Amino acid sequence: MDISAKQVKELREKSGAPMMDCKQALVEAKGDMEQAVIHLRKRGVSLAGKKAARVTSEGSVGYYIHAGGKIGVLLEVNCESDFVARTDDFKELLHDISMHIAASDPKFVRREDVTPEAFEREKYIYRAQAAATGKPANVVEKIVEGKMAKFYEEVCLLEQPFIKDQTTTISQLVATKVGKLGENISVRRFARFKVGDANATVAFTTPVEAKEE
Repeated sequence: MDISAKQVKELREKSGAPMMDCKQALVEAKGDMEQAVIHLRKRGVSLAGKKAARVTSEGSVGYYIHAGGKIGVLLEVNCESDFVARTDDFKELLHDISMHIAASDPKFVRREDVTPEAFEREKYIYRAQAAATGKPANVVEKIVEGKMAKFYEEVCLLEQPFIKDQTTTISQLVATKVGKLGENISVRRFARFKVGDANATVAFTTPVEAKEE
């Protein structure tokens, strides 16, 4: 079908994806703008998966100060080249994630970083709560699984819904930038400080062994 330049421009402004990708997404979505956005997100996630093993030895440290200086965040995000680290898109990602951390206060970067102590503590609490309902053991375990999935969403940065778009997780936000910039991007670590709170959040992840391509 014929896709107008106006449609392509509108999708590019919504997604930030390259013009040709926007046109192709609109063609596949038969002109449906929302479906085209979904298509581009899926493409970004797919591309991110293919690039996930690539070395991210460059990057940048960003920051965000909120509430009149009462909350501050430092964030390190890595990519493959210094060129990408200096692009406006990468800087925008740093700012958006830093702002999100300030607002949502995650405790870990990803679910693999959740400490065994925190995992067992939450699982014990959820199992006790479910067992108290008197439901059969198999039902209790399913309830616990569901609550643990919600727990990860609440405390793991990459699984939290993005504060500016609740339909997108931080992981998907990163994947979208991977799709646009063509490089692997990974969140390395962050620290969140709040005036008067002695328990600052410091979270980091050890990158998996990566390889050059």
